[in-house]
Amino acid sequence: MKYISTLIISIFIAYNFSLKTEAQNKQLKKDRVQSVGKAIFVINHNNWDKLLKKHVSYDGKVNYVGFKKDQQKLSNYIKSLSEAITMDKWSKDKLLAFWINAYNALTIDLILRNYPVESIKDIQNPWDQRLWQFGEKWYNLNDIEHEILRKMNEPRIHFAIVCASFSCPKLQNKAFTASNLEEQLTNATQEFVADASKNEISKDELKLSRIFKWFKKDFELNGSLIDFLNEYSDIVISQSAKVRYKDYNWDLNN
Repeated sequence: MKYISTLIISIFIAYNFSLKTEAQNKQLKKDRVQSVGKAIFVINHNNWDKLLKKHVSYDGKVNYVGFKKDQQKLSNYIKSLSEAITMDKWSKDKLLAFWINAYNALTIDLILRNYPVESIKDIQNPWDQRLWQFGEKWYNLNDIEHEILRKMNEPRIHFAIVCASFSCPKLQNKAFTASNLEEQLTNATQEFVADASKNEISKDELKLSRIFKWFKKDFELNGSLIDFLNEYSDIVISQSAKVRYKDYNWDLNN
């Protein structure tokens, strides 16, 4: 009887130890997954930054031939983004940086899938092709721009995301980051507004990029379009200035 009691106690202790060990292993695995996920996110933004510095000039010209040689590195970066975790807990700046980088990387990827091309418009339905999976959902470029980025009420995203065309804002040759996002968005907007090939600005007359026409309501969130331009222009523009829009050049930004 004493032997049976001892045996039962031993089995009970072993069972509880097994449960405890299993729980510890599950938690350890969970911690490792989260740690790896966070590390991948940081490291691969650095990898995107390296690709941009290598293949994009200061004035935004893209070396697609060079990018083609590093296509696997680009694919690895995109794959790492598709595996990002706990996005629902991220700050607005972290989300903005993530999706801006994603949009630009996917645009490069789209061009490389069809290269050589003279224009993104040579590709059939370029903004509607759902080629990239994030989590359980397949995305196209329109989804990211209109359903994610524009709904975050940050009009300066229009000068950060790039459609691989001459009349687009220049592709920055460094990755966007949450820690530097305010400065990066401000600089990108100021550069675009001041670029005479994109906008011709004087006090009483404006000849603007069609971006300001297509997304006019985005720039009027806190006032008029003129108010927005005055915030980033070196020239003080009259509220009664005459506004016209330039033709859009869809030639590849190479």
